[in-house]
Formats: sequence, C-alpha cells, structure tokens
Amino acid sequence: MFGVVVVGIGIAGSVRIRDLLSPLQSTPSESLKLQSFVSRRDLGQYNGVKQISLEEALKSNEIDAAFICTENQNHEPSIRRFLEAGKHVLVEYPVALSAQTAHELWQLAEQKGKVLHVEHIELLTGEFNQLKKEVDGKELVEGVLHFTGGALDEQRFGFQSFSGIARITWLVDLFGNLTVTSASKEENEEEKYSKLTAHFTTADNRPLTWIEERAPGMKREKKIKFTFKCGVLDTLPPAPRAALGPPFMQDQNLFAQKLLGQVPEEELAAEKMRILHCIELAERIKKCCQQ
Repeated sequence: MFGVVVVGIGIAGSVRIRDLLSPLQSTPSESLKLQSFVSRRDLGQYNGVKQISLEEALKSNEIDAAFICTENQNHEPSIRRFLEAGKHVLVEYPVALSAQTAHELWQLAEQKGKVLHVEHIELLTGEFNQLKKEVDGKELVEGVLHFTGGALDEQRFGFQSFSGIARITWLVDLFGNLTVTSASKEENEEEKYSKLTAHFTTADNRPLTWIEERAPGMKREKKIKFTFKCGVLDTLPPAPRAALGPPFMQDQNLFAQKLLGQVPEEELAAEKMRILHCIELAERIKKCCQQ
C-alpha cells in the first residue's frame, strides 16, 4: 500500500479525494491509501479525511505520494519539496510554467528514484479516444482546433499556452511532434477577453492552427476542422461511455501502475518526451506572443 496526501481541495482535489476513497475494485488504485489532505483553508476534515499541515505531510512516514491539485503557479515549489522529501508525485497539468523548470523537476525525480506523473485526462476521455480513431491512418492537409472557455487569471494559472496545454497535447498526440511557426495574442483587459492564435507545422510540413479564446461567461467548447486528403472532419464524434471509469479514475490507476512498476520503460520514456515537447511548444508560443 502507498499512503497518499492530497494537496489542494478545489474541484480537482475534491475529485481526487472521492476517487481515492472509492477505488474501482480489482484495479491498481486499490494499492493507494488516502491518509490526509493539505489546504490553505482551515477545514479540519473533509469527507472523513483529516487535514494536516504541509510540513507534517513532508515529514510523515505514512505518506509515500502526494497529489498536487493547486493553482498552476504553485506546482513547481510543491513538486520540488515533495520530491526532495522522498515522495512520489502526481500533479495536475501543466507540470511547470517553463520548459527549463519542467526538465529540472524530471531530473530531480530521476535522481531521487521517484515517480513524477503529470495528469493529462484530456487524452483519457471517450471524446478524444473516438476522435483519435477517426483520425488514425488519414493523411492531413491542414487543421484547426478552436477552444473557448471562461476567463483565467494568468497570475495563478500562467500564460495562456500553459493553462491551455491540454489542447497542444491533443494536437501532438493526434499528429506527432510539432514546430511553432508563429503565434499572437489579442487582449481586452477591461472585458477580461483574450484570444491566443498559434500556428504549427507537422513533421511532414502540414499546417495546424490552435485558437484559445477566453472571456467571462464564454461557453466551454471545442471545435475542430481537420482536412484530410480523403475528406473533412469538422465535428467531434460522439463519445462512448468509458469502460475503465471516469478520466480522473483512469489517471489514478495509471499512477498506481507506475508505483507498482507495471508500466514498461518505453511507455514511460515516450510519455515523458511528449510532456516535455508540449511544454517546450507552450514556451515557444509565449515567446512569440511577447515579441
């Protein structure tokens, strides 16, 4: 059994506690035991789980792993402290708000012999898995992925290319490694409106565009238009019910599999390369916009 502490009790942290308390039977998650949680708020207990301080979590011999569910700006210091304390770490995306920091954290995890797992539930949804089946084997001509959603505070969640790294991850997982060719950002601070537009090329020089548009009250939605030599895909396919449970539960199972040594080394290496590549793309987009 691996003792777990959840750090941060927002939406994601609450879901993590729920899933840790009720793991799917006969899955790797049964090897995880929720010991406690850490929060800036004084809650005392949550769903029967006791609250402890960050210092207690770092020192506890009962805690083997931390689930980091805080704002993006706090990911790096939290990951660093738990790895230094000899704990495994699961963190919500993005792992960090710069490529250099992401590389440093991975090196630290490897030096300590600990698992650093970055959540990417966007790859575990029925919607994405169905889309991947639709795209598989087709030759791309050009494509657009347009995301809309509510406003985000960049001080807490980082530049838009980092807070929206799930969309970069979609494109990389569908079409392979990408190169940023240009990027720009429109903003209206008074109305809290922002629109990021990034242009990529694939390895075989096919153009892809990612648009991330945010404003208060804007509907959370993804739109696609992928043109292939055999036709156009301009609607997301209907998603079947996930056979392995909700995405957060699937992600938790994957983390537990890593702790149990059940994930092949080549899969771990490919996942690490994809995550670091996406972080590097996010940083390149940020630099283009700032220029």
